[in-house]
Amino acid sequence: MSVRFQLNGAAVEVDTLPMTRLLDVLREQLGATGAKEGCGEGECGSCTVLLDGEAVCSCLIPVCQVQGRAVTTVEGLARDGVLTALQRAFIKYGAAQCGICTPGFLMTATQLRSRGGPLEASEVREALAGNLCRCTGYQKIIDAVVEALGADQ
Repeated sequence: MSVRFQLNGAAVEVDTLPMTRLLDVLREQLGATGAKEGCGEGECGSCTVLLDGEAVCSCLIPVCQVQGRAVTTVEGLARDGVLTALQRAFIKYGAAQCGICTPGFLMTATQLRSRGGPLEASEVREALAGNLCRCTGYQKIIDAVVEALGADQ
C-alpha cells in the first residue's frame, strides 16, 4: 500500500503494509528517529508525535490512518536550526538527560501550547502525565515547560 502524508511540512510517500505502525515507518523508512519506542503499548509517551496537531502515540497508529494527514515529529520543531522556546528551556533546566522521553515531552508540550490562554502549573503537570521519565524526577521538565509556555507557577 502507498501512503501519502505530510511529515514536518514536506510531502512524503511510503510503500508499506497498511497496519505497519507509524513509529516504525517514521524511524525505519523516513529516518525520523526522534520518536522512540519505550513500551510499544502507548503507556510511556516516548513515541509521541503530532497528528494534525494532536499528540498521539505513534506506536499505536497504523500508518494507513495518516493518509492525507499532517505528522509532526520532534525533528520538525526547530526552524532553520533555531530551537523553539520549549527546546531552549529543556536545555536551560537540564530537563533532557538520557533523551528517550524528551521528544515525547516536547511534542506533548507543543500541543499544550497550541491550546492558547494562560496555564497553571497544575495544568502543565496534568497534560504531561502520559509521558514517563526515569531520569529527572519530572520537576526539571515541568519547570522548563512552565517557563517556555509562560504558565503561572
